[in-house]
Amino acid sequence: MRKSPHITTLANVRPMFENELGSVTMVDEKVMPILDKLSLKRLVLEPGAIREPQWNINANQLAYCVSGTVLVSILGNLDTFASFIVRPGQMYHVESGAVYHIENIGDDRAELVLALRNERPQHFSVRDSFTAMTDAVLGNTFDLKAAAFKDFDRSPAQQIVRRNGSIDLSSNVGLPNARLFDIESQAPVLTYSYGDARMARSQFWAALDDISMYSLRVKESGMREPHWHPVTAEMGYVAKGHARMRVLDPDLSLDEYLLGPGDVYFVPRAYPHHIEVIGDEEIHFLIFFDQPMPADIGYRATATAFSREVLAASFALPERDLPQFPFTPIDPLFVPRVNPSDPVSK
Repeated sequence: MRKSPHITTLANVRPMFENELGSVTMVDEKVMPILDKLSLKRLVLEPGAIREPQWNINANQLAYCVSGTVLVSILGNLDTFASFIVRPGQMYHVESGAVYHIENIGDDRAELVLALRNERPQHFSVRDSFTAMTDAVLGNTFDLKAAAFKDFDRSPAQQIVRRNGSIDLSSNVGLPNARLFDIESQAPVLTYSYGDARMARSQFWAALDDISMYSLRVKESGMREPHWHPVTAEMGYVAKGHARMRVLDPDLSLDEYLLGPGDVYFVPRAYPHHIEVIGDEEIHFLIFFDQPMPADIGYRATATAFSREVLAASFALPERDLPQFPFTPIDPLFVPRVNPSDPVSK
């Protein structure tokens, strides 16, 4: 298969930061020039590691915990503060400009997938912002002598640092929080014998206003119906399994590629595409959208919306030779795979 502009794999992307405590890998417009309004980071934290406090300048953030247990603390606009624990299968949201930290409080490595609502996101760290000011300015800010800040290291922030001392857990970290969403404990919004969909969107999570995510699982016996999204792009991360995806570009070229764990793909707004499993293992996708309530138009509803005369003329067929399209006023998202898989291109 030719190299696709729609796909990359995190294994081939050089981390933007890496040390013995973890790594940050970014897929942004520099890695995938086709990106628009979305980008993705993979954050790995070893036990005892802290993603130092920082804030995004130009993007809301939506995160999914793949593994491990982390503590997230957020200070938002008007000094609203939240601190909560995030476990595998849970998500959290950080609004642009809110300062936050992530800390691995478990015994195992933590992995998080973070989507950002900008193709080229930027951030400031607390360390860099503090050390940008003089000792006298900092002293005045905190009602201290300037000498109190003389030992500050003014080199650039390290991004991932080691925790010194014991874990500091406040008594309210286990309480419900509007920024935390347990997507994998939700009943699937759509469920079939061959696939299911759990949805983190504003209908179920009021904190979301310009981003959302679907957790999709598709079995070998099913297929994601060919479709397009009229008002949102789609950026997906493969958490498990192998699949084939086909995208139609506006110049009518077909882009077909294979997906495996750690792969990232992007489909621009309104591009037709479909996904099917390759092999016997189900596939688990984390699919991010740049709208709080994504929707799509599928091929089945499209065939229902137009008369057989219109379809026959479009496909240059006598009406009698048209397939008997099933009446489908609402697209099903998933469809059963009743035919053998097409051969996999090499």
